[in-house]
Parts: sequence; structure tokens; C-alpha cells
Amino acid sequence: MSTFSGEPHTSQKNGASAKNLHDMLGLGSYETAWAWLHKLRRAMVRPDRELLSDVVEVDESFVGGRATGKLGASTSKAPVMIAVENLGPQVNRKLRLGRVRLGVADSPGSKQLVDFARTTVEPGSVIRTDGARMFRTLASEGFKHEYISGYSSPEPGHVTLPGPHRVASLLKRWNAGTHHYRVEREHLQYYLDEFTFRFNRRRSSARGMLFYRLLQQSVNTDPHPLAELVSRTSELFPLNDNAAEFVPSDTHGEF
Repeated sequence: MSTFSGEPHTSQKNGASAKNLHDMLGLGSYETAWAWLHKLRRAMVRPDRELLSDVVEVDESFVGGRATGKLGASTSKAPVMIAVENLGPQVNRKLRLGRVRLGVADSPGSKQLVDFARTTVEPGSVIRTDGARMFRTLASEGFKHEYISGYSSPEPGHVTLPGPHRVASLLKRWNAGTHHYRVEREHLQYYLDEFTFRFNRRRSSARGMLFYRLLQQSVNTDPHPLAELVSRTSELFPLNDNAAEFVPSDTHGEF
């Protein structure tokens, strides 16, 4: 496959799902498109990327399939840690956000969220969180910690910590519209990496160059054969009655 065949996935604002790429390139199987995109996702995060800085809001949300009558955490949803730069007062009622970092947590409300803040935010920066006591240690570790207690604040979460709530809303819309809630948990971090890659470059004036930047990062990324990518084939690709072809788990949609 030509390396330039992946350019629409990065240069277009909405990207391309595996089904979309499969149809656009006329590939012989959906499996090929799926594996190719997953290899790209593993190159979307630079290990030496800069830490978030200035004012950073940290919170968690939940991503997963529909759960009728359930809000927030449930066994069918994965807790996602969110850290995003708040660039200051809103302009024309528009929230001004900078870069974002996302991570999958093992369980909701755990101290893993504190470790996530430590490893994604530059020391000396302001970290805003909710009132959970586990965050109080950040003030003695080189950060300026600001917290808002849900008990003392009359404002809802989307007002007190607007950044993570906005990012979570966009992430859920992307999961629903593009992947129809069928992102498997074992691969969720790589989808979060793709979302981060796109979000942090959303204002790029040279979108065509994004593909070349991704190629540069791919050169420094370890190879990932299909056998490694698909460790649980039956879960990732539900087979049809004839067990002869892969059934797409994501379709075209907007980012």
C-alpha cells in the first residue's frame, strides 16, 4: 500500500474510519484497513512530547456503550482521565482550550488520576480539580493546586471544570458517530491517542503536513504485526453467519 494512501486520515478534519478507508482505497478486506489505522494510532504520541502547562484542569469521564437508565460509571463504561489546558477567559462565550492529554484508568475515582496529573503537567503549573482529598498532595509536589468542592459550589461540573467536560463531550460524540460505541477497551487508549492527536492540531493551518509529521513519528515506532493488534479476534471482529468476512466495527462519521 502506498504510504500516501493514509493522507486523508490525517489531513482531513474528520479523519477516516476503517470502513471509510476500506471503501475509499478499494482494499480487499476490512481487516487490512483496521490494522493499518491501528498501526498509525500507535505512532500518534511522541514519547518526548511537552508537558501541559500554565492552568490545567483535571477530571475524569466515562466512555463506552449505551447503558439505558444509567448515568456516569457503569460496568459497561471505561473511566477516562482528562487533563486540558484552560487558556483563560472565554471570548464571545467560547471556551478557550489548549492541549489535551487522555488516559484510561483501571477504576473510577482512583489515585491513578493523581499520578496522571503528575506525569502530564509541568511542575509550577496550576492544576484545577474537584474537591477529592487525594489531590491535596499536589500542592507539596511543585504544583499550584486549586480545587472546587462539589459540596460548597452551587455551580454544576461543566461550569467549575469546563475544559474536561467539553473534551469529554467531543470524545463521546466521536465515539458514537464514528465508532458506534464499538471501541474495545483493550484498544481504547490508542483511540484516545488519535483523538488527542487531532484535538491538539485542530487549529493547524497546514493540515496536509500532519501526515508527514505522522510519518516521521512512525519511523521511530516499533513495528506492530496484525497478530499483536488482534489478540482477541472474536471480540474485535464479530463474524457473520458464514464466518467468511469481517464485519466492520466502525463506520464513517464526523470527528
